Amino acid sequence: MPRPLSPHTISVVKATVPALEAHGLDVTRRMYERLFQDPSIKDLFNQSHHGETGSQPKALAGAILAYARNIENPGVLAAAIERIAQKHVGLNILPEHYPAVAEALLGAIQDVLGAAATPEILAAWGEAYWFLADVLMGREKEIYHEQAATVGGWNGWRDFVVAGKVRESDIITSFILAPADGGPVLRHKPGQYLTFWLSIPGHAPLKRNYSISSGPSDASYRISVKREPGGIASTWLHDAVQTGARLRVGAPAGDFVLPSQPARPLVLLSGGVGQTPFLSMLQAVADQPARHEVHFVHGTQSGATHALGAEVRALAAASQGRIRVSSFYECPRPRDQQGADFDLPGRITPDWLARNTPLAKADYFLCGPRPFLRGFVDALMQLGVPAAQIHYEFFGPADELLAA
Repeated sequence: MPRPLSPHTISVVKATVPALEAHGLDVTRRMYERLFQDPSIKDLFNQSHHGETGSQPKALAGAILAYARNIENPGVLAAAIERIAQKHVGLNILPEHYPAVAEALLGAIQDVLGAAATPEILAAWGEAYWFLADVLMGREKEIYHEQAATVGGWNGWRDFVVAGKVRESDIITSFILAPADGGPVLRHKPGQYLTFWLSIPGHAPLKRNYSISSGPSDASYRISVKREPGGIASTWLHDAVQTGARLRVGAPAGDFVLPSQPARPLVLLSGGVGQTPFLSMLQAVADQPARHEVHFVHGTQSGATHALGAEVRALAAASQGRIRVSSFYECPRPRDQQGADFDLPGRITPDWLARNTPLAKADYFLCGPRPFLRGFVDALMQLGVPAAQIHYEFFGPADELLAA
């Protein structure tokens, strides 16, 4: 554990909260501009989060502000620190990368705040940065060691072969991945994702995270990818990557995971391709001795976009009533049969959840588009579900969610 921050540093950092509230996004945007002047550093990041929406600068601005507000009690940020450490490991961030970020951050503070960024403020933020960096590097070292020490584990990038490609719906395709070296793979925790280093002709290297949609295995992983309109990576995977292709893959990472021994009933609530980590969780639950009921609640547009439904129904049928499936189609096609292809027309609603799931007794796991998460995280809290029993995964940085 790093040496505690001095009382003076804590005082100075907290005094910068109003400035960060007003200019934090300008600081983080400028920080990334400085940081990305080094191509080797730029290649470490998922550039899809730095485009028109600027979701990563927003997320970082929120994180810096939260850190400043809680600087005297960093334990409040333990969950966020774990999530960041897991993301860093997925991207293969190493201790030697941290000095470049420190230089870019302090330079950005000075650029944006000008004369207000006194030597005292810069010194305090330098100390605060390295305190947090030491915490993150310590946790990341533990994760890297665990990955390398576990059977089938590895650090950095490993070559995988696409052993199978399956079209699951009009917009979702699954890829079965086996190690090119023929060795075993690390058994992932249900809910984790893989990070990919994609070399796409005509583009700089891209980094993408895809949830593992298969149950834990010693031999392979499966990812199920949605074709995103205009998505460079997803379009390339769907159209160009065929069986036998090689992909560079990082070891499983992520803190959105199923407990090894669930203490309560589970509600797995998803929208669209957000169901992918729940396929892994559902397989793991099905392999466990019966203990708690599981509600798999999924919403999508229609049978054209509904992926892996037959697999979910088969797991439920074999569970002797322990797994309960509720599929919602917002706009069913004439050939979509209620009771066979789906269960209910329309969208999932908080009222339906209140009437059909065990609310305060259950752990709720949510995954889906940001508006879906924003609405249901708030709705579940309003319905009285304790915050500690609401767990969510999201696509991209958790800007609004972390702020909330």
